[in-house]
Amino acid sequence: MNTKNIGFNTICTHFGEIKDQQFKGAISPIYLSTSYAFEDVETKRYPRYFNTPNQEALCKKIAKLEKGESSLVFGSGMAAISTTLFAFLQKGDHIILQRAIYGGTANLINEEFKKHGIDFSYVDSLSIEDFENKIQSNTKIIYVETPSNPLLSIIDLNAIGALGKKNGIITIVDNTFASPVNQNPIVLGIDIVVHSATKYLGGHSDILAGAVIASEKNVNQIFEVAKNFGGNLSDFTVWMLERSIKTLGIRVERQNKNALKISKWLQKNEDISTVYYPGLKSHPNHELAKQQMKGYGGMLSFELKEGLSADLFQKNLKLIKSSMSLAGVESTILSPHLTSHALLKKEERSSQGIKDELLRLSVGIEEKEDIIHDILQAIEKVKKQY
Repeated sequence: MNTKNIGFNTICTHFGEIKDQQFKGAISPIYLSTSYAFEDVETKRYPRYFNTPNQEALCKKIAKLEKGESSLVFGSGMAAISTTLFAFLQKGDHIILQRAIYGGTANLINEEFKKHGIDFSYVDSLSIEDFENKIQSNTKIIYVETPSNPLLSIIDLNAIGALGKKNGIITIVDNTFASPVNQNPIVLGIDIVVHSATKYLGGHSDILAGAVIASEKNVNQIFEVAKNFGGNLSDFTVWMLERSIKTLGIRVERQNKNALKISKWLQKNEDISTVYYPGLKSHPNHELAKQQMKGYGGMLSFELKEGLSADLFQKNLKLIKSSMSLAGVESTILSPHLTSHALLKKEERSSQGIKDELLRLSVGIEEKEDIIHDILQAIEKVKKQY
């Protein structure tokens, strides 16, 4: 088979799998050994070196999906992010970051970088000029996230990539919310892509993992730090993640469709004050999203109109689950100020537009009518309590 031009779902299903040569099983066998021979072998395998059979196979699949040369998988998204950043930054270096990023990433920057003498600057807007104005002689990385968590803002990846190349700065994008189904930042000129593979790559709320995709040169540099940090995955989790990715394309396609329909319904509902979803024409970055995304994703956020309790609303949901995470096949909801962005101070959240009333909805693969009905009945119950 010519693997250069195979389709996305074919890559998900077949690429990077291990052939069961002994019993001819239909799925990849799992190799749980933590000890491998070192004599008369081509590769000296060691789990902490990210090169067990299942790890290597999965990394080929993920790299292919993101159109990168190479990848590594980690024990969590934060392990992937922190290892990647420390692979390219040292004392005296400077990094520029989009203000609207995952709270855990911001907490890493705010708490750990000062200890290591690494300078950082946040950019409050999505303006490329504002990013350029932050560049210093010691700037080594530009880090962005699009769509952002939790307000789904969109930044111009072509422009960020070009800015990085013009100034010899490495560009990194957190592509978790989009997933490889909807967006491939490397094609748009970005150097490194990171994922919380716990989310759409896993997709069933039963895996904790992270991934980084880049050129072989950059991945090799990340590996040199990764082997010391020890953030690799167990091979059982690797095997589960490879299994989950087989359905990535069809899961996300359904979530895209559901989220678009639900966001349009929410926008028309008189009890909803604001809806954040890049697929809506009213979204300030809608045209840019159309240019660089193939789908708008399964994530959206909204605020109930003044006077309706977000806490009571969540407690009255029957189908949609209250959950700390996202991107499973089941629809889930959370309050960012209590979960994903709880580590940030209230004033930091406010400066990003993250209100205490904001709700983030991860749309699942259920029938959209059932999701809408659940939202509607919960709103009606809250209204009756006032």
